[in-house]
Amino acid sequence: MKLSILTTLFAASLLLFSGCAELTPTPKEKVVVDSTLPTVTLTKNGIITDMKTVAFEWKSINDPRVEGIYVYKKSPANKGSKELKYYDTIDTRYATHYIDRAVEPDTKYSYAFRVFTKKSQGVNSKVFVVNTLPVLQSVSWIHSIGGLPRVAKIIWRPYVSERVSSYIIERKTFENKEWHQIAELNGRLNAEYIDTGLEDNHVYMYRIRVKTYDGIISTPSQIVKSVTKPLPISVTNIKATRNLPKEIRVTWSASTQKDFARYYLYRADNIDGSYELIAKLYNPKFTDKIDEDGKAYFYRVSVVDKDGLESEHENNTVMGMTLAKPNAPAIVEAKLVGSKIELRWDKSDPRTTSYIVMKKTKKGWFDEVQKEYKGIKKNSFIDANIKPDTLYTYTVFSVDENAIVSEPSSEVQIKTPESKEIIEAPKAKATEKEVAKPVKSSSTKTTVAPDKDLDLNGL
Repeated sequence: MKLSILTTLFAASLLLFSGCAELTPTPKEKVVVDSTLPTVTLTKNGIITDMKTVAFEWKSINDPRVEGIYVYKKSPANKGSKELKYYDTIDTRYATHYIDRAVEPDTKYSYAFRVFTKKSQGVNSKVFVVNTLPVLQSVSWIHSIGGLPRVAKIIWRPYVSERVSSYIIERKTFENKEWHQIAELNGRLNAEYIDTGLEDNHVYMYRIRVKTYDGIISTPSQIVKSVTKPLPISVTNIKATRNLPKEIRVTWSASTQKDFARYYLYRADNIDGSYELIAKLYNPKFTDKIDEDGKAYFYRVSVVDKDGLESEHENNTVMGMTLAKPNAPAIVEAKLVGSKIELRWDKSDPRTTSYIVMKKTKKGWFDEVQKEYKGIKKNSFIDANIKPDTLYTYTVFSVDENAIVSEPSSEVQIKTPESKEIIEAPKAKATEKEVAKPVKSSSTKTTVAPDKDLDLNGL
């Protein structure tokens, strides 16, 4: 008889037995043996063993006196005794099957059976010695695939037995001593597992157990190792300029990464600040256009490979800066000479190529006019366009070859007297502005010719 039929019948009989648990008879201390009662005789294939079950099948008992069968068992737990002990009761003579699930794999057990009536018992059957099957072996072949980005792939040969319902995947690292179950894959024909979210350049170990439909778990398979892909190598020789007007050029050595994809360029206002990704590049250089003089930024560059892995970059920072403004000139003399005002200043920065003089004219509380004179090459200025009883304020700016304008010098003020000796000159028309405006460092390099009545002989 096939095992599947036996299993079904045994399960049905167990349900019957469990429903009558409270009324199940047990052997009496004083046994009355009736040799005329039938003896339990197994069929030709009456014993079937598994790892955690033992099944028996015997010939039908037709004697109407028989009410049931006692089961006796000897296990390794009581190996000090030679006798079998009462183990269970089958409380119907119609049963011809019995399953014992309280067994361990690869273990020897002894069983015997005896029928009973209301007043007596039959003769013991033969002692049946059985050995449960050894623990189920795991898959016969397993292989790992390493070098993947934060991923490990495990493949194996599907189990041949149709009893297998799933595969249990276990993992550990060198740092962990214990194995941990990370997944259970249903389906006997499954043949791979992909482990994600792993660390870069890290070693992982894997093994597999198979699990049957009745919950039997095999021994572990062979152990395989998988090493995840390392991060790309960081860039070297990163540099940033500090002497270019309105821009910072960042360069670095080209990556030798075989699967190089691109560079990421990060920038921050200070070395420990929050770095923002400002460019994705394919060449080892970048020009950062900045409309501000003397502006400093901190840069970091990383390498990204074709799998999206990004190199370390936190420990390789460089500072760049746009060209600073030239130093402001220092006015050393400002005086009224007759009907003119004369200014002189020192050249305070070797980058200076010209100067701008800013003149503010104020007469009264609210009447103020501002005028600037550009393209002055020498370190002096004579203003002949003045009026009596007027307050004049002068500041001077340095300008370099890139048209970068310095901060203003210190202001100097001269108040003309109420004198008729001061002859008023015609009003200047060039670059005159009704409202004072600050000089912007982005001014273009333009030379403004002085008014026709401006005396530049002193220049």
